[in-house]
Amino acid sequence: MEKLFTFGIAFILSATVLMAQETTGEFKPGGKPAVTIFSNAHTVFVDETNTSAFELQRAYLGYEYAFSTNFSTKILFDVGNPESGKLQMTAYVKNALLNYKTDKLNINFGLIGLYHFNLQEKNFGYRYIMKPYIDEYGFGTSADLGASIEYRFTDFISADFTVMNGEGFKKLQSDETYKAGLGITVTPVKNLDLRVYSDYMKQDFAQQGYAFFAGYKADKFRVGTEYNMQKNHDMIENQDYSGISMYSTISIGKKFGIFGRFDHLKSETLEGADNSWNYSKDGQAYIVGFEYNPVKGVKLAPNFRGWNPADESKGFISSIYLNCEIKF
Repeated sequence: MEKLFTFGIAFILSATVLMAQETTGEFKPGGKPAVTIFSNAHTVFVDETNTSAFELQRAYLGYEYAFSTNFSTKILFDVGNPESGKLQMTAYVKNALLNYKTDKLNINFGLIGLYHFNLQEKNFGYRYIMKPYIDEYGFGTSADLGASIEYRFTDFISADFTVMNGEGFKKLQSDETYKAGLGITVTPVKNLDLRVYSDYMKQDFAQQGYAFFAGYKADKFRVGTEYNMQKNHDMIENQDYSGISMYSTISIGKKFGIFGRFDHLKSETLEGADNSWNYSKDGQAYIVGFEYNPVKGVKLAPNFRGWNPADESKGFISSIYLNCEIKF
């Protein structure tokens, strides 16, 4: 794995040097701040009880600066609730990176956003309501310390390779365990993306992830489906799990849209155990709602959510949410 990491970094740096020789026209360096806020009000119904709350889920505070037409940098702070049950917010550096980009090549180095995650998040389109499947259920994270390279060979096919820490942007400890990921994206017709992805990391046991994604995006309609599987989750032998996610959006005019999503998560049962190893978290999730954009930079989304746990001793959990995104 160490040799793979060294090769990956050398390959990415070599590509940067070669492409940096490209000449560009006159350019004026400049930057801009970026702020995004997620909040909600909700009521959760469990059996015969209900609880209500207002919640500030997340605040992203960042700055982007372009040195030239090809080189840029970005820093992004993620301020969120650590979900520890206490009324507190914790800040993390989510992105701190150098980017090199041309028409066909895209290289990132530092604390980077992960291409595989970003593609699925963009297709779903409602991060302020719910995380993409791979992040929601622990198959991967949205950002990590490492380096990535994406190359578009033609309008039909592109490939990306990432070498990363493997622990996510909230755990940046230095060790000799790295995670490598390789993805191939095919666009057979306009607006249709088909993708296959795999990643690998190892300590005592090798954790291997596999993902298949299909998404179609038009002016008024968007639909996507994905399948994710991970063997030896957290590098623990036989902790395998998998699942699917399906979602769709229909735009109504310029300010309204309706959306829905279905998730299914299932883990394997270990030898000698009565239930699957992730039994308490296995189940199906349902979301349906509509979105209203009153002005540019503001989104409001009333929605209904349901959770059907695999554990039959637990009842169906239903929730009513009003989610809000503010972006400027």
